[in-house]
Amino acid sequence: MRIALLSVVMVAVLATVVTTTTGVVRSVIGGGGDENTTYGICDAMIGAWPEGGLPRAEQEVRRLGDESKRIAALIITIGKQRDLPPRAWQIALQAARQESGIRNLTYGDRDSLGIFQIRGMHGSLRERLDVTWQINWFYDTLVRIRGWERMRPGDAAQAVERSAFPDRYHRWEPMAVQLVADIGNVEDPTGCYAAPPPSESASRAVSFVFGELGDAYEWGATGPDRWDCSALVQAAYRAGGVQIPRVTYDQWKAGAYIPIEQVQPGDLVFYGNMNDVRTIHHVGLYIGNGEMIEAPYTGANVRKSKITVWPDLIPYAVRPGV
Repeated sequence: MRIALLSVVMVAVLATVVTTTTGVVRSVIGGGGDENTTYGICDAMIGAWPEGGLPRAEQEVRRLGDESKRIAALIITIGKQRDLPPRAWQIALQAARQESGIRNLTYGDRDSLGIFQIRGMHGSLRERLDVTWQINWFYDTLVRIRGWERMRPGDAAQAVERSAFPDRYHRWEPMAVQLVADIGNVEDPTGCYAAPPPSESASRAVSFVFGELGDAYEWGATGPDRWDCSALVQAAYRAGGVQIPRVTYDQWKAGAYIPIEQVQPGDLVFYGNMNDVRTIHHVGLYIGNGEMIEAPYTGANVRKSKITVWPDLIPYAVRPGV
């Protein structure tokens, strides 16, 4: 359900003409991005929403004040005007929410000011309190970061902000996606509302892990008869013609996120806290009937297990190759 935002917000935004910090001037009206556009199939880099993410996102958007809604609308409008994709808008919104509550603050830590708490080395006092200048500064900085498009949005926000608390930007993923959908007129900005079916590589990956049952576990081992958990699933998907990363917390970002209730053979199941990738410590390959094949720990062999064998099962699986 779309959240109604104040009409005055959109009227003010549509009347705006934006000047970027690189000197480019364009009219906002007719900027990049068509209305009601679906972007991609399932963008895993958006990040899986925490349990209850959509209701929480709606609540968080409702709590925003008029100033925050106006600034959020301008962040999206300038992003469109600059022909930046919805992911860039989301990154800016997450950064703004964490740094200032999406408000143009006249105070901050040391000499930090404004929406993004910009330090004095980056601009004058007048510039750092000018909302349009600040938004363009953020986008200018973002697009200079190599590979920002492939980062999880919170990580990209951190790459711009360089905060002492780098993981806090992830907290605002659901809210930012909701704003992108509401204000940006983007249907399904993550592309993940309808889960894509498993790829043909999934069945080949399942066949591979069945062939490794009984092999020994060894931390850091990559086969052919000794494995750790992430090497086993990496080799399984390599056999299926899909390359995924080597380590568990990178594999967490290697496909479409699927609610665990919809898990299918070939999906990867993970254990830890999905909002802090550093805690993700184990992965298995789902084979059906509530079971996975895993390389569990030192002293055990590759085995079939119930996916509930570990207490911290993440409520989303990852579907590579889609």
